[in-house]
Amino acid sequence: MNDSQKRKKSPRVPSIALDEAIERVIRIYEKERLHAAPIEVIAQDLGYKSANNGAALGVIASLRYYGLLERPQEGKLSVAKEVENYKFSPSEVMRNDLLIKWLKAPAIFTELLEKYEKSLPSDAALKFELIQRGFIPSGVDSVIQVFKRSIEFAKFFDQPILAEDVNELGISEKSDITNNEEDNEGELIKRAYPTPNIEHIGPSNDRIPVRLSGGRRAWLEIPAPFYCADKLRLKAQIDLLLADDDEVEKK
Repeated sequence: MNDSQKRKKSPRVPSIALDEAIERVIRIYEKERLHAAPIEVIAQDLGYKSANNGAALGVIASLRYYGLLERPQEGKLSVAKEVENYKFSPSEVMRNDLLIKWLKAPAIFTELLEKYEKSLPSDAALKFELIQRGFIPSGVDSVIQVFKRSIEFAKFFDQPILAEDVNELGISEKSDITNNEEDNEGELIKRAYPTPNIEHIGPSNDRIPVRLSGGRRAWLEIPAPFYCADKLRLKAQIDLLLADDDEVEKK
């Protein structure tokens, strides 16, 4: 079996990483907004002379694999509405959610992330995995590079653990975390809720996201400098909220 026959069986996969793909699609957006345009025009927006170019077609295909470009009608493409949301959204959470969605858009990426949901194996193990899935050995290294760079850009493995995933760590939300042993409680919370990404919203303020159950989120806005007395006051306020909850449950 020759290489051309093998290529026909190879899964569709982006040839550029997600960060580069977003940069490219924003170039198109700045010229076309969300209007549909002929593929020839899209290629020119990307800096190519025409669409009759292997590199141009490869980039356009990659943008479609990620879901950044849509085909509203035959022979025309348009930038997905979510790209506009990503570009202008003031919410870091929304932008992160879109990055994860686009990262998982290529089928092969989804399959690998579902199999290796906690961390990736070695490059050698990934290479073997992809070859078993029909990829040509000579092209596997570039696929791995694109995949790993996209994961790093989307910070996939840095996502905080959701409350509904706590039980997978062997932690009971009620029985384990509500005991009076402060040291054990702190350790459990650290395991269940790793340090989140901090959003800088000003020269002296940070917003720290806290994921709650049911897909909800809370935000802690921390000024700088943040003194020890401030920490005690914040803790006292949280304790007061917990005390109110206890009173409600008793009633």
